[in-house]
Amino acid sequence: MRGVAGALLGAKSEVNLLDMEASIEHLGRGTPKGLDTLLIVVEPYYRALETAGRMAPLARELGIPGILAIANKLRDAEDARVIRDYCASHQLELVAELPFDEDVRDADRRGRAVIDHAPESSTVRLVGELGRQLMR
Repeated sequence: MRGVAGALLGAKSEVNLLDMEASIEHLGRGTPKGLDTLLIVVEPYYRALETAGRMAPLARELGIPGILAIANKLRDAEDARVIRDYCASHQLELVAELPFDEDVRDADRRGRAVIDHAPESSTVRLVGELGRQLMR
């Protein structure tokens, strides 16, 4: 994985998106060294929050300049508040909040990408907006 990531990260004029496992293993091995930005997807559950809290310091040690959080699977205002508070207390910039989306669940059950299954879903729209924001 480190070799693939290294080859992809060499081109400055390209955008490469690596979807890594929801764990600190890749960071501990230094796989994402050389990234410009690390997006940490955070769900409103204790273990997910704690994983994000361990990932951010490891990313900082690797010298990744942009460490950003995305709140995912939010069902209500309390879920959003919990993630906002956690990110603020762990120096994580929260750049997007994605609500729980039945279209994502349905697409996953069918083994399809949500963009193919439900291209008009709120998740597809919000992730597209985030992508445009990050490109600026």
